[in-house]
Amino acid sequence: MTKSSFTRRGLLKTGAIAGAGLALPTIFTSRANAYMNEPKGGTVTLGFNVPQTGPYADEGADELKAFQLAVKHLNGEGDGGMLNTFSSKALTGNGVLGKKVAYVTGDTQTKSDAARASAKSMIEKDGAVMISGGSSSGVAVAVQGLCQEAGVIFMAGLTHSNDTTGKDKKANGFRHFFDAYMSAAALAPVLSNQYGKDRKFYMLTADYTWGWTQAASMKEFMEGEGWNMVADVKTPLASTDFSSYLTPVLNSGADVLILNHYGGNMVNSLTQAVQFGMRDKQVNGKQFEVVVPLISELMAKGAGKNIEGILGSSNWNWKLQDEGTKAFVKSYGTEYGVPPSQAAQTCYVQTLLYADACERAGSFDPCAVVPALEGYEFDGLGNGKTLYRADDHQCFKDVLVVQGNDKAQNEYDLLNVFETTPVEKVMYEPDNPFFAGGDLGQCNSGA
Repeated sequence: MTKSSFTRRGLLKTGAIAGAGLALPTIFTSRANAYMNEPKGGTVTLGFNVPQTGPYADEGADELKAFQLAVKHLNGEGDGGMLNTFSSKALTGNGVLGKKVAYVTGDTQTKSDAARASAKSMIEKDGAVMISGGSSSGVAVAVQGLCQEAGVIFMAGLTHSNDTTGKDKKANGFRHFFDAYMSAAALAPVLSNQYGKDRKFYMLTADYTWGWTQAASMKEFMEGEGWNMVADVKTPLASTDFSSYLTPVLNSGADVLILNHYGGNMVNSLTQAVQFGMRDKQVNGKQFEVVVPLISELMAKGAGKNIEGILGSSNWNWKLQDEGTKAFVKSYGTEYGVPPSQAAQTCYVQTLLYADACERAGSFDPCAVVPALEGYEFDGLGNGKTLYRADDHQCFKDVLVVQGNDKAQNEYDLLNVFETTPVEKVMYEPDNPFFAGGDLGQCNSGA
């Protein structure tokens, strides 16, 4: 197993990994296996839990396509995609540990209770040994907790809240996607350089864990650049009409609006802000600006021309020219006829990383998989060299600042990479106050 050469203080967990010793909650049935859902036949089952309905359904559809493509490549079908560029050569297209990979799916509905119910069903009824997916941090935190209790691995999909690998981190959970703190750290100097130091900003924030931590991170870093916050107003996740929230912005004295919204929420709030004429106004002698801290290709497509010139951050972009990205874009494009989104990329990569960890560990036992991923450094999966830090199970890699393309050639050409922020500019210590509280605890195998 390759361990990280990252030497910054506190990056690697010290001490041995404790064995499984957590008692199972009564919701999970006792089994005679050495660990939960130990595969006995010729297949191993993975559970893909994505929002097929709700405000993040577009992201979920892309995630599911990526999961299905990853399974094909693991089973030796198709062109192999990122298996050909992955720095680890443990996976050969012969399944995982000689077993063919099968999968089951669930609908999170972008609701924590629904997500837990579907994950529980996949674990108890379908024998899933790993759960992945999700496009809401509230869902991710809920399902990660359930997987910890059950004794299976959770490879988080699209979750951006600091809490996922902060106060709500779990030993059985791992996140490849970047977090809100990294977005703010990458964006703040760019926004300051583009729009100046003396700015007043107003935030509309999705009222759940992701929105809260995104807003707190943006406040911290923008005030560090000399900006002043006028207000941070929470909006319900179920909102579709943001008119009543936008009207006060115009009378607030703010000259920048930061939309801490994602998915359909962001499409609606940005579109309505443009309809209100905000981007055409002069306030405090400055051009009024709108910022979207977390942007995806699917959101840009929904927003259309309204995304032009908007700055934000992304975990990955299909236009990157590294070999892993080119291989994945080719495979995904051949399979589905369109470029993949960042949601698709992270879910595909998480599936490969889990399978690779099992192969290197020689077991599907969660308490063998956990140490195989902790402190693991890899390359060839997009965005360059990446570390899965042992302390919090968070991936660290370069962060992209993106901007809406005002010269788009088609509906998939809506975002350009404005700047690549190197990993050392967004990395933080495990005891950073934004990630305080919580404890990884011990791995749980469900034995």
